[in-house]
Amino acid sequence: MHNEVHPDKRAGDERVRDERVRDERAGDEQVRDEQIGDHPDFALELRGITKSFGTNSVLKGVTLALRPGTVTALLGANGAGKSTLIKILAGVYEGGDGEILVHGRPVEITDPMSAARNGIQTVHQRIDESIVPGLTVAENLLFEDIVHNTVPRVRSLRNLLPRAREVSEILDLHWSDAMLRSDVFELGIADAQLLLLARALSKHPSVLVLDEPTSTLSQTEADRLFDVVRRLRADGVAILYVSHHLSEIKSLADELVVLRDGQIKDRQSTPVDLPRAVRSMLGADVAVEVQNLTEHRGHDVALELRGVQLLKRSRPFDLTLRYGEVTGVLGLIGAGKSELARGIFGVAPLRAGTMSLDGKAYAPRYPGEGVRKGVYLVPEDRSAEAMLPGWSLARTVSLPFMGEMSDGGVINRQREKRRAGAVIEACSVVTTGSDQTLDALSGGNQQKVIVGRWLEGRPRVLLMDEPFRGVDIGARRDLSRKAREAAEAGACVVVLSSDVDEIREVADRILVMVEGQITLDCYSSQADADSIMTSMSEVA
Repeated sequence: MHNEVHPDKRAGDERVRDERVRDERAGDEQVRDEQIGDHPDFALELRGITKSFGTNSVLKGVTLALRPGTVTALLGANGAGKSTLIKILAGVYEGGDGEILVHGRPVEITDPMSAARNGIQTVHQRIDESIVPGLTVAENLLFEDIVHNTVPRVRSLRNLLPRAREVSEILDLHWSDAMLRSDVFELGIADAQLLLLARALSKHPSVLVLDEPTSTLSQTEADRLFDVVRRLRADGVAILYVSHHLSEIKSLADELVVLRDGQIKDRQSTPVDLPRAVRSMLGADVAVEVQNLTEHRGHDVALELRGVQLLKRSRPFDLTLRYGEVTGVLGLIGAGKSELARGIFGVAPLRAGTMSLDGKAYAPRYPGEGVRKGVYLVPEDRSAEAMLPGWSLARTVSLPFMGEMSDGGVINRQREKRRAGAVIEACSVVTTGSDQTLDALSGGNQQKVIVGRWLEGRPRVLLMDEPFRGVDIGARRDLSRKAREAAEAGACVVVLSSDVDEIREVADRILVMVEGQITLDCYSSQADADSIMTSMSEVA
């Protein structure tokens, strides 16, 4: 019979399930041992922490201990409760039941100031939650000092600059006085992330929480961060390191903790077993999936770029993008990836060159012109460029397509909800419904909504700039599958990323960019990791 399962396959599946169950039981036993065992003087202890939002129980008795001079990696899928736990430590949320101890002493953390007083500093993934627009870079570096009146309140910035320089030099930023005087809004996303880290380190914390700290950094900046983390560990700081990059965790972590469904499911010490950790993240009922990429090569040309210049000092180049395939554009921050995507979409004009779409001249002056042509962009920073605070999922989905959602200038709510419902179903968005605000969703589910709204618009060209940033493994797999399905349906899909593994997982064709130049252009079957890494290090 066609539905019969081969005995060897069935036995293999049973072995995998048995391994998962054993791993999960081992993790639960480790957690129980930690709860009842004798503790040394931990830098931070969480005992039975709970948190609910209405009827939604997010944290269900989390017990976690951080040791001085130890990097503890926190893993968890989107929606596992990581962000809520971090915000409790930062004083953004008050916990429910449970107890927090700092060096064995019970403390109450009710706001960010009380967290800071207890030696806890947090660098959040979402930069807009910690940067104060309208203030200068120097004032943002010294923001906590200004609030606490530990620096003089003066009309001139002159007296603030020496201290601001000291703080910036913690990370060897070497920012000029002109930069320190500039509005913080002028900083790029990577520099803003470094600003927040320098500000946190200036407080000499005993506990440092880093939430996806490398998500906006180049490799050089990330290496600098890793050196800082190792130095802080040597100085006795307890570090909670949240990341979806397993290579970082394997390199830095002394201990690893997995959070799933609001509970600690696994705890390991080095050497960590990453496959076991991933299984703990996803749950024992999740099937093991090995992606076998079937390479597709498109024939019909979608976009032609001629004499395109992306950066001030880069040379012009030509590029042809085709329907029916996923083109992965790989490069470090500053390589010109975002400039390419934004130029095609119409956010900012290319420095030089011409484009054609389906053989006709194409030069969008603003994103609306790109949208009308079926050219869509999932931007690098979804919170700043793809979402509006407080907007519902339904309204967010319909935003680029208001004309289709309205009758005589009046929004048809039912049509809007139907479209949002289609996105929720197609992209497996975890939400209470289309009326829920997008802010309330986990990062992975937010990204699914942003991608899904464009897919509902039947894209001709879909540009996805760092679509997996801050996204867990499960959501990353879903988004990769959606990108490939869009290409199989005939779209020209371009995924831009700084992560080699991400590109190799999703792309039929791989382009490597260095300093605004293409240093490698081949199909995935023609490239291995070594050749890709070599191309990324070439000087254009």
